[in-house]
Amino acid sequence: MFELKKMISALLMPLPAMLILGFIGLLVLWFTRRKALASCFIAFAFLGIFLVSFQPVTTSLLRPLEREHQPFVPSSTPVNYIMVLGSGHVIDKAMPITSELSRTALMRLAEGIRIYRLFPDSKLILSGYGGGTGISQARMMAKAALALGVNKTDILLLETARDTWEEAFQAASVVGSKKMVLVTSASHMSRALYEFKQAGLNPTPAPTNFLASNKIKQPWVRYAPKAQYLEQTERYWHETMGQWWQQLRNMASSTEKREADQHSTDSPAEMLLDEAEIQTP
Repeated sequence: MFELKKMISALLMPLPAMLILGFIGLLVLWFTRRKALASCFIAFAFLGIFLVSFQPVTTSLLRPLEREHQPFVPSSTPVNYIMVLGSGHVIDKAMPITSELSRTALMRLAEGIRIYRLFPDSKLILSGYGGGTGISQARMMAKAALALGVNKTDILLLETARDTWEEAFQAASVVGSKKMVLVTSASHMSRALYEFKQAGLNPTPAPTNFLASNKIKQPWVRYAPKAQYLEQTERYWHETMGQWWQQLRNMASSTEKREADQHSTDSPAEMLLDEAEIQTP
């Protein structure tokens, strides 16, 4: 089910969806005489690609979602845990560890370390599974954290969580009633908080990786279609589909099933006791 969900959501992303529509239009043009219908498919695909990579459109979609939560501001209340949600990596020994993390993962980790340094007695929880690679996302972020000066005894790993729902319930078994700050992308924060509250936690949000800004002044930057603006549309659509999935899951799952799933996904955090285990060879 997890893999099927990922494959379907990938095909429903703006660019693949528009390319599929354009390809259908070409098939209609090549193999039928319905040129008007083919033209509609192709024109819609081209117009769609333009709109989903046009800054006035993309920012108006994503910015309200990103601004639902303010950036983290430290207070006198002590923090026990800072949890950083994973978001992709590659394993390429020709790269430095910071380049093996995705940009999103690196920005989340940087924000987590910033908050960690504000609260020296806190622990850093890093999450994420391997995603088909030989090393988990959590362990890759741990390598980067060690390279950036984090004490290995302050790092905990959740290496089997595949999505935010599993991350939330695994974190609950570690954090309990203690104070936790949750670090994830600004666009993902609202959905993540919902999952963590479902797991019985009430973390303080620390959004990062803001993408949408309405402060761009140069017209040649603002009005030229760009891949960076297409990413904004993708993030908005990804979170929208994620919210729909939450609603469907809640409708289809009984309380007993959710409790059983919780026990099946709970696994204790692993402390990095042996630094040699995670050092880049």
